[in-house]
Formats: sequence, structure tokens, C-alpha cells
Amino acid sequence: MEASLNLKHTIDQIVKEKGIDRQIVLEALEQAVLTAANKKFRNTRELEVHYNDDAGEVELFEFVTVVEEVEDSYKEIDLEEAREIDPEVEIGDSLGLKMDATGFSRIAAQTAKQVIIQKVREAERETIFNEYKDRMGELINGVVRRFERGDLVVDLGRAEAVLPVDQQAPREVYRTGDRIRALIMDIRMTTKGPQIMLSRAHPHLISKLFESEVPEIAEGIVEIKGVVREAGSRSKIAVYSHDHDVDPVGACVGMRGSRVQNVVSELRGEKIDIIPWSEDIVRFACSALQPAQVSKVYIEEEISAMEVIVADDQLSLAIGKRGQNVRLAAKLTGWKLDIKSESKAAAAELLELTSSDGVESDGEVGEAPEVGESAAITSPEAPETNGDAPHDEPLSEDDVTVAESNDGE
Repeated sequence: MEASLNLKHTIDQIVKEKGIDRQIVLEALEQAVLTAANKKFRNTRELEVHYNDDAGEVELFEFVTVVEEVEDSYKEIDLEEAREIDPEVEIGDSLGLKMDATGFSRIAAQTAKQVIIQKVREAERETIFNEYKDRMGELINGVVRRFERGDLVVDLGRAEAVLPVDQQAPREVYRTGDRIRALIMDIRMTTKGPQIMLSRAHPHLISKLFESEVPEIAEGIVEIKGVVREAGSRSKIAVYSHDHDVDPVGACVGMRGSRVQNVVSELRGEKIDIIPWSEDIVRFACSALQPAQVSKVYIEEEISAMEVIVADDQLSLAIGKRGQNVRLAAKLTGWKLDIKSESKAAAAELLELTSSDGVESDGEVGEAPEVGESAAITSPEAPETNGDAPHDEPLSEDDVTVAESNDGE
């Protein structure tokens, strides 16, 4: 009786500590006892094991076939002996004989223990995998435990995850014991158990951080239409409001910039441009090039390309450091953006006009006419084109002066 209570207590303890299904533990126990019994009897008998929950004990049965003449005493029994056990048995029937399940040797008991441990581990891995497989794309908190070839091993509580070196944001440095917030990118089952992959460089991390900071996004009033990012440096996020009374940019910025600053702090100072999304692709492209001010836009819808004209003093701002601003704007809009200054655009237009008039030119062009500061921005409904205007030559770093912008403004 005491052994039964101890077995029940052990099963309940395993279920509670490991958080796995009771039936899985019982199946592991039955398999363990069967393995140990087969090892003891050298697989010479047909055995079955069942756990009796009422009695709190494992029952071991040996099955033999009823025959007239016994040839294999391990698997057969004669009719007369069988009817002493069950008077209604007939030849050809299978008869189950209960055996003593406690008479295993120390080695057999150890085998049973190992099988239980293995089954519990497998069940634990399966439970962890099922817990995280539907959480891809979610934010999760963890603690940095160790480093493996540049990768970070993060403790999530019940499981460990890996933050690969190529998914770490540049210039972010962590030490053992630091708390970390990352995006669950993937989970796969391996021979060593479930492998959870994290990311700090994916653009979707920006979306999730704003969702946690901005109630209007979590409630669906403000929608994130697109995010582009160069991790550790700069991001652009396009937002749209389904409620005309709610300013999408203001909701993301927050009172005195509190919301966007929380996101920036989490990203260790990464610059974030919050842009109002628009169905008008020209208006959207002009917003995406912020903080630069656009003077004029020529569009070619057939090839999804735009030639954007900016004032001379806005050129470096529109292009950005090493072309970062225009590169991110192009990714966000999905259009090819060609940036030109007003003076070069005017010079190119003058050159085209002189060529079309049949005037011979040796390649030298006089001074470009002055361009008004308040040039109109064209829209897709009434595109203004300048024909095949030549593009500017690539700017060297000496030609570009980078102007920093305020985050989120």
C-alpha cells in the first residue's frame, strides 16, 4: 500500500514540476516497466503492462496461447491448466497471466528509470515546442546567459533561445546577466530539442515595439503600413489612422515625444522617422524623404520611378549619409527615386532644349536660370514629365553635408 502511494506521489510530482500531461507520464512509466521486463526475460515472452490508477500500481501481464500440446512453455499453455485459471477458455484463445511487477533486478529497475527520464525529456521538449511554435513574430523578454561563437544564448525561463550574430543590431553590446527584449523569428525541432531563434535587427521589431507603446496601434485605430530599417542606424515607419480625429504621427510620437523616445531607448538610440502614409504616391514619397523639403516631382508610372527635385541646400539632406535617407525612402514607397538639385535639373533641361533646337554644343553650358523656391509638386493624376532628362553623376562624400534630424519629427 505504501509503495502504491509513493508511486502515485512520484507521478503527481513529475506532472507538476515538468508541466507535462499525466497520460504522457503514465505511458512513459508503462514503457519503462515493459522494457525492463523484456530485458529480464530476454524477450522470450509476450508481455503487456498497464497502470492501475485505482490501485496505484503497475500491472504486468504475460499472454500465452491455449493449445492441446505445449511446444513453447514461454508462449503456450495446455487446455487443462488454462481452465484452472479460466474455466471458459478454449483452444486458440489468448490468456493473460498477471505477474509480479516488483521482482525486477537492480539493473532492470535502472533501465526503467532511464526510460522514464528519456520519455519525460521528450515530452518536455514537445511541450516547449508547442508553447512557442505559434508565437513567431512576438516580442519576448529574456536574460543573456552565455556567448557561443558570437551568438547570444538567452534564457527565456522554461527554454533557451539563440540570438545569432547576424540578427544582432550593430553597436549593441551585451554582458552576461543583461535583460534583453527580442523578436521570436523561428522555432524548429532538432535532435537536441526545440531551437528558438531571436532577432534584434528585423524591421518587425519596430512594429511590435510601437504596438506595445501606442494604445491606438494595439486597438487598431492606427495602422502601421510599412517599416524599413537599417538596424542600429535609422528606421522609417509609415502610419495611417482609420479615425479622422486621431493624428497617426502624433499618436506614435506621444506627449513631448515620450512614446517614440521609449522605442528609441529600447533600440539604443536608433533614429526613427515617423511618416504619414498616403494613397497619393507622390505625397507619400515626399513625406518619406523627410526631413528634406521637395520642390518638384516628375513621375514615370510605367516603371515606378520618380525624379525628385530639391533645393540645392536640401540635396545632402534628401540623400542622407551614404545615401541612407533616399535608400530607405525608396524601400518604403517601393518606387525608384532619383534625387536632383534644382540647379542641375535646370542645367539638364537647358541642355536638352539647346539640343532639340539643333544648336551645336561642345558640352559646356552657361549659368542655369534661377529656379523659384515655390515649385509645385505633381501628382499621379496629372504627372509632369521632363522627357529623358539625364541623371546626376554620383556624389562623392565631399559633395554631401549630412544634416541630422530630430527623431520622430
